[in-house]
Amino acid sequence: MVAPTGTTAHRVDPGSCPHLPNTSWDRDEDLSCIATTFHYLNTSGWYWGSISASQARDKLLAKSEGTFLVRDSSHPQYMVALSVMTQCGPTSVRIQYRRGSFWLDSLSPELPQLQSFPDVISLVQWYTTTGQAPQGPAASIEDNHLSHKRPDHVLVPSVKDNGVILKLLHPLHRPETFPRLQHLARLAINRNTNCPDQLPLPKSLLNYLHDYPFHI
Repeated sequence: MVAPTGTTAHRVDPGSCPHLPNTSWDRDEDLSCIATTFHYLNTSGWYWGSISASQARDKLLAKSEGTFLVRDSSHPQYMVALSVMTQCGPTSVRIQYRRGSFWLDSLSPELPQLQSFPDVISLVQWYTTTGQAPQGPAASIEDNHLSHKRPDHVLVPSVKDNGVILKLLHPLHRPETFPRLQHLARLAINRNTNCPDQLPLPKSLLNYLHDYPFHI
C-alpha cells in the first residue's frame, strides 16, 4: 500500500471484522479511501504524523483529560493511532482499517457493537459527540516505550472496574498548523448546519465547506 506524502507506509491487517459487509472491494477503492482520510487529517491540524507513542505522551502529559491527537502508528499492521490524555495519564489506541472502514482496535467481546466509519475524522467526531469511547480493557494499547517489556496488546491501569475511560474532548493542534480564522469559521458553520448547500454562499465557499465537512 502506498501512503500519502508525509506519512509512513503501513501494511493493512487482512483479519476479520464482524461488522463489515461481505462485498467486493478493490485496491483502487482502498487507495481512494485512504487518500481521502489523510487529506482530512492533514486539514484538521491535530494530525501529528510520524511522532512516536512516547513523543505523543510528552505532548499530552501536561494537558487536561480528554485532550487527544492522531498520529502514525508504529505497528506495521496499522496506519494511525489515537493518543488521548486519560484520568490515568496518556495512552494510545490503534485504529483499524479494512475495505473502506475505520474503527477503534479492540480485544473486547463487544467488538461486533463497535462503530465503523468511512474516515478517521468521522470516527473521532462521533466519539467526541457521543462520549461513548470504549474503556481501557476493550482497547488495543500502543506504547512504544513499553514494547520491550510488555506484550503487543496490554491493558492500561485501572480507574474503575479495570477500565480507563477514554474521553475525547479537545484536539491538540500542532503549533505550525493551528487553524486559521477561515477554518474556524468553517468548523462553526459545520457545527450549526447539516445542509451547507442551502446557505446563500458563493460556490467557492461551498466547495471550501465540502473540503472538510466536520466540526472538530
